[in-house]
Amino acid sequence: MGLLGVQYGSNLNVYNKIYIAGAGKIIIGNNFVFKSGDNINPICRNIKGSIYTMSKDAKIIIGDNVGISSACIWANSQILIGNNVNIGGDCLILDNDAHPHKFLERRTEYFKKIPREEYFKIIPSAPIEICDDVWIGARCQILKGVTIGERSIIGAGSIVTNDIPADCIAAGNPCKVIKRL
Repeated sequence: MGLLGVQYGSNLNVYNKIYIAGAGKIIIGNNFVFKSGDNINPICRNIKGSIYTMSKDAKIIIGDNVGISSACIWANSQILIGNNVNIGGDCLILDNDAHPHKFLERRTEYFKKIPREEYFKIIPSAPIEICDDVWIGARCQILKGVTIGERSIIGAGSIVTNDIPADCIAAGNPCKVIKRL
């Protein structure tokens, strides 16, 4: 067990400010680098990054040799990030929709009527897997239920809503394969 209940390996490097919170499990491998805020990476526009688990069952597992710049990683289910992954500035990796789809369930009164953990269960969620050696460009959004295959590159500003196979370059909104490597 480490700082704030986060399990982490050797050579953890967090530059500047980061928000880490939640009731779930966060495991970080060896040689992790997280750059955040105060122009550590100018692409990030001074944004503070975050790693957040919504529920006690949520998991964020990050492999070895991973570099992240001011990203928001937010799990209600599970986010797996493989080894040797680079995640560019200001990315959003979100395995859930953040709110329920039914309008009455989004109202403050409803949230106050049920236990917090029960509320999180009605929010649509699905695991994300980012496989080994993936590079995700700046300002991408990786949304619930997707897998990004080994060694693939996601172009800057892309919105990933479907699985991306291994060994390709993919980009766009929605993100699609544009070249095989």
